Amino acid sequence: MQPQPAFLLHKRPYRETSALVELLTLEHGRVRAVAQGVQRPGSRSRGRLQPFAALHVTWVGEGELKRMRLMESRGSAALLVGEGLLCGLYANELLTRTLPVELPVGEVFAFYGSLLEALPRPEGRAGSLRRLEMALLDALDAAPRFTEPDGRELDLHCHYRFDLTTRAFVPGEPGIDGRTLRLLAGGDWTKPGLAGPAKAITRAALAPLLGTRPLRSRELMRQLAQRRRAGPH
Repeated sequence: MQPQPAFLLHKRPYRETSALVELLTLEHGRVRAVAQGVQRPGSRSRGRLQPFAALHVTWVGEGELKRMRLMESRGSAALLVGEGLLCGLYANELLTRTLPVELPVGEVFAFYGSLLEALPRPEGRAGSLRRLEMALLDALDAAPRFTEPDGRELDLHCHYRFDLTTRAFVPGEPGIDGRTLRLLAGGDWTKPGLAGPAKAITRAALAPLLGTRPLRSRELMRQLAQRRRAGPH
C-alpha cells in the first residue's frame, strides 16, 4: 500500500515492547494496529508515535487489528498545553469512541488537521471543535437538520428545541431562536453569541453515539474550569 497520512489518536502498551494504537488516516478512517517494538528503549519510532503527531504509515493484515510496517514523521506534533491540550484530548477521545473502524472520513481528517493548527490560539478553539464535530456527525449520518421535523424552514422569531428522534428542531421554550439556528445552518460558527448554542446542539446530537460512559476529557475540562473559578489559594 501507499503510505497514508495519519494522526495518532490513542496509544497504550501491548505486551513487553509493543503498543496498541488508534490512528486517524486520510483514506481509511480509524485504523487499529499493533506497533511492534516501539516501547523498546532506543526505538526510533517511539519518539514519532506521539499524540497529535502527523505521520505517514503503512500496515498489513486483513482483520480489524492491523500490524504497522512503516511509520514516518511528516511534521512536528502540535505543542499543546492547558485548555488547548484538553481540547485536543477531547477530539481524540471523541473520534476513537464514535468512528467505526475503516470508515473513510476524508472531511473529518481535514477538519482534524485544521483543529490542531487552531488549538494553540484560544480564539480559534471553539469554532474548530464545532466544525470537526459537525463533520463527524455528517460522516455518521447523524447531523442535525436545521428545519422543523416536517421540513419547513425555521421561523426567525420562534424558539426551538433539538429533537433527537427526527434530528430536527421543534418549537418550544426554553430553546434557541430561529435566527441563531439559521446562522448555524450556514456554517457560521464564529459570530459573537453563537458558541453556546453551537456547543449545546453538537453535544445533544453526539450523545446517542457516545452512550452513557462519560468522556474522560470532559471531566478533565470541568476540573480545570473549577480550579480557574476558585482562583489561587
